[in-house]
Amino acid sequence: MLRIVLVSVFLALGITAQAETRVPASQTEIALGFAPLVKQTAPAVVNIYAKRVVEVRSSPFMDDPFFQNLFRDFGQTRPQVQNSLGSGVILTEDGIVVTNYHVVGMATDIRVVLNDRREFSANVLLADQDSDLAILKMDGADAMPFLQLRDSDTVEVGELVLAIGNPFGVGQTVSSGIVSGLARSGVATGNAQGYFIQTDAPINPGNSGGALVDVNGALIGVNTSILTRSGGSNGIGFAIPSSLVAEFVKQAHAGETRFQRPWAGMFGQPVDVDIAESIGLTVPGGIVISNLHDVSPFARAGFRPGDVILEVDGLPVNTPAEMVFRMSVAGLGATADITGLMDGEMRTVAVDLVPAPDDPPRQTLTTSRKAAIPGLVLSRINPAVLSEYGLPLSAEGVVVEDPGQIGARAGLRRGDVILGVGERPTATPKDVEAALRDARRTVSLMVQRGTQRVVMRFRI
Repeated sequence: MLRIVLVSVFLALGITAQAETRVPASQTEIALGFAPLVKQTAPAVVNIYAKRVVEVRSSPFMDDPFFQNLFRDFGQTRPQVQNSLGSGVILTEDGIVVTNYHVVGMATDIRVVLNDRREFSANVLLADQDSDLAILKMDGADAMPFLQLRDSDTVEVGELVLAIGNPFGVGQTVSSGIVSGLARSGVATGNAQGYFIQTDAPINPGNSGGALVDVNGALIGVNTSILTRSGGSNGIGFAIPSSLVAEFVKQAHAGETRFQRPWAGMFGQPVDVDIAESIGLTVPGGIVISNLHDVSPFARAGFRPGDVILEVDGLPVNTPAEMVFRMSVAGLGATADITGLMDGEMRTVAVDLVPAPDDPPRQTLTTSRKAAIPGLVLSRINPAVLSEYGLPLSAEGVVVEDPGQIGARAGLRRGDVILGVGERPTATPKDVEAALRDARRTVSLMVQRGTQRVVMRFRI
């Protein structure tokens, strides 16, 4: 039986208790609509205008479909101002706002506009590109309307929801729909760590960062993207769950400027039908561990490659993105109960949720002017570096944190791993610096980029 929560009747009577879940009893109840709910929630949804300065390269080949890729680095760079438009949600009375990273990331000027036309400047407190979330603080804000957060784990498929935002810059609008799916991962644009609530409430450009609210007026998600082939809304929109938003707000209040998520120190893959049959599971589900770092908290708890993780704190996980989400929501310093198949036996063990250890020390240095490639910022690889750059768990050596002007021209990129210079292996940044100082006429670098290894040769 379809369950519909109709809160309008209770709002009209001034009742603030939890609404009853039932089918509308009359045509009168159906006709009441969402007007009282919109009046309650819309003032807490804001428009966000952001400006950022980017370096663009002026090239006579930039509009040529063939030569633009061949001459991508040709021409002079010049600064250009880019404007972005999105939405946000006020979460506290003193003006804490949540929005998407892609709305305000790298912005130099941010303005928040309420639906009563008041404007405030804002600063970014905490932002994370992987999660596509950012927390802002409105300057001089007081007595702001705000929305309460609801635990997104209590959301069910079929619930009525409203999406509120500023699509296409036409002004604040409201669209209605239902929750059409839960635990969606790897389907929205932006990153592979996404974990989303799916809705058929229309979400269009400009809605990013806006509110997805339930019929009690509580925030259950932050609208972030749509799945489309035509560029328009096809009824498949995605919102970042409010449980993750709550952890962002918590860390922002604690003074963090970058989102700190627990480190798993492992790679895994979803359990499909074939894997399930091979390990004796009647129903496919969970994540089979394919690789595990020696100092991973999962390794310390007794997990080994080939084991299967089924639940985190009693909630099922079926993809790596889902497990990362569950760990992030639990937060650093907590202990998660992990249920899985360990050596073929079903067990539940406690795993400490800790950051990736920054040990051994990074030994970060910048290559000197006497080096063949001056201005390279290098660090020794450790678990913290592995996590920061998404490197393979087996990666060793030296990572390029900043290629510098000359290194970039030579083809080096941020995140490249330098394995050797010429015939000399390089285990530390000092090894690379010494080898580059001794280079004469030509230099060759053994570089690992992703899963590929390349040799880069150039003249000094």
